[in-house]
Amino acid sequence: MSAVEVADLLKLLDIERLEVDLFRGQGEGGENGDRIYGGHVIAQALVAAYRTVEDRLCHSLHAYFIRPGDPKIPIIFEVDRARDGGSFTTRRVIAVQHGRQIFNLAASFQKPEAGWEHQHPMPEAPDPEGLPSRADQRAALAEQLPEDKREHFKRRRPIEIRECDPVDILKPEKTGDFNRLWFRVATRLDQPLWVHHCLMAYASDMNLLASGNRPHGISWWRGEVMGASLDHAMWFHGPLRFDDWHLYVMDSPFGGGARSFNRGAIYSRDGRLVASVAQEGLMRPVKPR
Repeated sequence: MSAVEVADLLKLLDIERLEVDLFRGQGEGGENGDRIYGGHVIAQALVAAYRTVEDRLCHSLHAYFIRPGDPKIPIIFEVDRARDGGSFTTRRVIAVQHGRQIFNLAASFQKPEAGWEHQHPMPEAPDPEGLPSRADQRAALAEQLPEDKREHFKRRRPIEIRECDPVDILKPEKTGDFNRLWFRVATRLDQPLWVHHCLMAYASDMNLLASGNRPHGISWWRGEVMGASLDHAMWFHGPLRFDDWHLYVMDSPFGGGARSFNRGAIYSRDGRLVASVAQEGLMRPVKPR
C-alpha cells in the first residue's frame, strides 16, 4: 500500500466551497465504478458539516441513501445550520445530483465534556500482522472473474483491510453473521482529529452490509442478490487516529423483507471502543431472467 491512494482519498474528501454553506464534491474515484460507494458520500457530507463547525467533534450522524449516486458528475452539498447551542451543534446536509436529492445526513457535534465512563470489552481477535491483506486475497481470486471486472477488483485502495473471518466471495458457504476485521488508513497522516472521523466514516460502510449475506451463503459477485445501503448511523465515542489499526466487529441480528439489519463496534488497538455503527441494507433476491 503506497501513499498515493491515501492522497487520492484525502483529495476526494477535500470538497470545494462554492458559498458559505454550499459545497461541491467529486463524484468519481471511490470504491465503485458504476455508482457512488456509500461511504464516499457519507464522508463528503460529514466534511461539509465539519466545515461549518468550530472546535467541536461529531458524536453522531444519521443518514439515508435516497437514490444511487452518479460517479460521472460532481455532488452538491447543501448545509443547514440547524442549531448552534452552548454544548451541542446540529447540522443537516443534503446531497444533490441531476437536480434531485440522492442522500441526506443529520450530524451532531459536542464540545469536550467530562463524565462517567464505561464500555464493553473488545472481543478477542488475532493480531492484524498475522493475517493476509485484502489485496493479497483478491489477487488470488481475480482470475476467477470475467476479464472486464478483474482490474477494478484488484486495484489498490486507500483503506487497508485484514479479515479475521473471511468467506470466499465467489463461492460462499453458509456461516455465522458475526465477523471481524482490522482496518486503517495505511499511511501515517498529519491531519486534525476531525479528518480521522471522516476517514473512518468512509471506511465504516465496508463489509458491514455483507454481514447479512453470510448466514445465507450468498454474494453480490455471483449476481444472486441485489444489495445497497438504505441508511447508516454512526456514533463517535471520542477522538481517534485512523492511521492506526482498529478492530471492526460486526453482526447481523435480523434479515427479512428483502432487508438486513447490521451492527458494528469499532475498537482501537488498545481496546478502546471509539465508534459504533448501525445500518439497514437491501438484500433482495435477483430473479433469473
